Amino acid sequence: MAAVKQTPRQTGVGAAVPRSEDLRLLTGRGAYAADLVCTEACFAAFVRSPHAHAAIVSIDTRAAQAMPGVRAVLTGADVCADGLGPIPHNTDFTSPPDAQLRLPPGFKAFTTAHATLPVDMVRFVGEPVALVIADSAAEAEEAAEQVVVEWDVRSAVVDAREAMVQGAPLVWEACVGNLALTCEVGDKAATDHAFKSAAHVVRFEGWAQRVNGTPMEPRSVLGEYDAASDRYTLRTTTGAGVVRTRERLASILGVPLEKCRCVFGDMGGNFGTRNAFYPEYALLPWAARRVGRPVRWTASRLECFMTDYQARDLASQAELALDEAGNFLALRGANVMNLGAQTVYFWPLRKGLSMMQSVYRIPAVHFHGHAVLTHTTPTAVYRSAGRPEAVFVIERLIDIAAETLGFDRVELRRRNLIPRDTMPFTNGVGVTYDSGDYLQAMEHALRDADWASFEARRGEAAARGKCRGIAVANYIEVTSGFPKERAELKVCDDGSIELVVGTMSSGQSHETTFCQVLSDWLQVPFERIRFVANDSERVSVGGGSHSGRSMRLISIALRQAVDALLAKGVELAASILQAPPSDVRYGAGTFTAGRASIDLWMLARTHGKGLESAGDIFNQTGGFPYGSHVCEVEVDADTGRVAIVAWTGVDDVGLAINPLVLHGQAHGSVTQGIGQALCEAVAYEPRTAQLLSASFMDYALPRADILPSFTTRIMEVPASSHPMGIRPGGEGGTTPALGLVVNAIVHALAAYGVTDIAMPATSERVWQAIQTARRTLGGGLGAQSATGPGFGSQSSEIR
Repeated sequence: MAAVKQTPRQTGVGAAVPRSEDLRLLTGRGAYAADLVCTEACFAAFVRSPHAHAAIVSIDTRAAQAMPGVRAVLTGADVCADGLGPIPHNTDFTSPPDAQLRLPPGFKAFTTAHATLPVDMVRFVGEPVALVIADSAAEAEEAAEQVVVEWDVRSAVVDAREAMVQGAPLVWEACVGNLALTCEVGDKAATDHAFKSAAHVVRFEGWAQRVNGTPMEPRSVLGEYDAASDRYTLRTTTGAGVVRTRERLASILGVPLEKCRCVFGDMGGNFGTRNAFYPEYALLPWAARRVGRPVRWTASRLECFMTDYQARDLASQAELALDEAGNFLALRGANVMNLGAQTVYFWPLRKGLSMMQSVYRIPAVHFHGHAVLTHTTPTAVYRSAGRPEAVFVIERLIDIAAETLGFDRVELRRRNLIPRDTMPFTNGVGVTYDSGDYLQAMEHALRDADWASFEARRGEAAARGKCRGIAVANYIEVTSGFPKERAELKVCDDGSIELVVGTMSSGQSHETTFCQVLSDWLQVPFERIRFVANDSERVSVGGGSHSGRSMRLISIALRQAVDALLAKGVELAASILQAPPSDVRYGAGTFTAGRASIDLWMLARTHGKGLESAGDIFNQTGGFPYGSHVCEVEVDADTGRVAIVAWTGVDDVGLAINPLVLHGQAHGSVTQGIGQALCEAVAYEPRTAQLLSASFMDYALPRADILPSFTTRIMEVPASSHPMGIRPGGEGGTTPALGLVVNAIVHALAAYGVTDIAMPATSERVWQAIQTARRTLGGGLGAQSATGPGFGSQSSEIR
């Protein structure tokens, strides 16, 4: 090993380095999938189902085939004739560090065979049934309109809870009761016993509604086939990375891995819903072989709304048991996840069940979990998948307990937070949290938010005719993701250091932060590092960017690669400098022995064989980022309009690689959580399962003018689960936001008797809740929850 001299660097770990990729992206020099120039390319258009559930009786392509410029019209029959297989989704539900899901005796999880083009049945509106290839995009679209499909329309079901009811339409005939997965976690006997002895029980029923990721960049694909080498090339962008996408492409096409190549460009947003494999990724390279020309397609925004994998859509029923002093005794309930029409992921259900008790000490926990198929667009992962839903439930329960049982909200949390000196801590479903100081995070958040002066601000708002509310929410995540990663280093003749990894960026600043770490550890200028991640010809291993895994795993592999490079360099330098290896020192890119020295690049040239190294890891250890956020709102009772007037966040990332990037990630993460809490919702017509939110006229996104200036703080309690103490840092604001915003609104409207607001808390919904509560109070029935369509419910029981 080389003795490395550690000196402070402006571009090293901990420095607020501006993103190096921004100059390129903000000056129009980004290279997105639709920017790829291919003069020989034909264009594709898809025929998509107008029905949510229908048998395909026949598909007549003759009129389309006869239109000008049309080169082929392909259907599911052609897919079957060429032997294309189903899409291999990641339906794992057993991997550590998550809770072990226990299935009922004899039950086997059902996974769907997701055809790229179905032959006999469609199961959601927008599912593709035919592919038209023509010389221009207009010709392809016109021909697609001439494809005639005869349908046998069937009944459909949208709501996962209704889909479980006996007699509901089946999405897949082989899946009894539409139940793809049913399971439990925790100790039922201990939990039931704790509830029997509890002094208080509070209940909550809520729904984290379905949302759409809506990245700025629509999905775009260029498929190529080289007949001479019998080789397929897929050019697109997906958060899964080129390595895993290539593996899935080869699996679907039924060809050896070496017959496929994946090349990605820059990625204009992801958030998780574009981590999974889409039918178009396989269909376009396959179509290129069929027509003998490259084929490209870019989704319309309508297609994105209809067919991008959606997210959330999880309903929960939960109970919290407390003793007389307010100590939490037990937590139980059931979560129902809406899978949509395909089993793309079970992760959101699994992650949520692992984290239901969050950062609170609850001795006994038991939950059931159900993953249910419906006639809707398949759901996938979305920023902090499953954890915002879990935190939403526990934080609502705590505020309900405080309000109905007379406890102070902050003191109730303080009393029940897991103490730092009990770490590592195994929660009630068997997940072991590594390290942290949850109380310190909350105290920082309360002080930064000036919680103590809230009543003065509330009085000032009341003078202006506004209702002001405040809430605090704590959170924790369990992050994991694909466990394999590799980092490769090469000292290049052009004076650069090449860093090759299999985890591409979809906005997380990898080009900056990965190079920043390498610059620090290898002590070379940041500008001399060249980042490579987006070509399967260059990348051999990589898990993609998801579940907070990127820096957490890359850093371990990169540390190995740096150590190996320096160890090799010391041996070579010792030979060239004619000194014992023990006398060789390394610093600032140069090996030194006495007065003689040689830098990395001269060493590589002198050696003749270059200077390279790699680090390979397989790591299933989880990451546990946590924190505390405070939200302050003002509500106009006459209109129901909610204004978020202040937001304070404290997020513990273990080791802050780049504070500037982390604060930016926090702001974006909070914004996405606010979006779901206040305005975003995917809506389906309940009988026909037609998508009602199919454009930005119907699907509302958070805008800058509804957001406050965020106050964010980074904590750095080292993660004991990571050799460098690193925790993930990109999902913190999203995770507590749902329960936090709802609690703040309910607190603002407590005087009206409003005790619950369902998400999204639109002005209309808030106004209706106020009117309902006013009528209830006026009738002398006391304060009750706002119920009815779209509203959750709550109750408490005192024994």
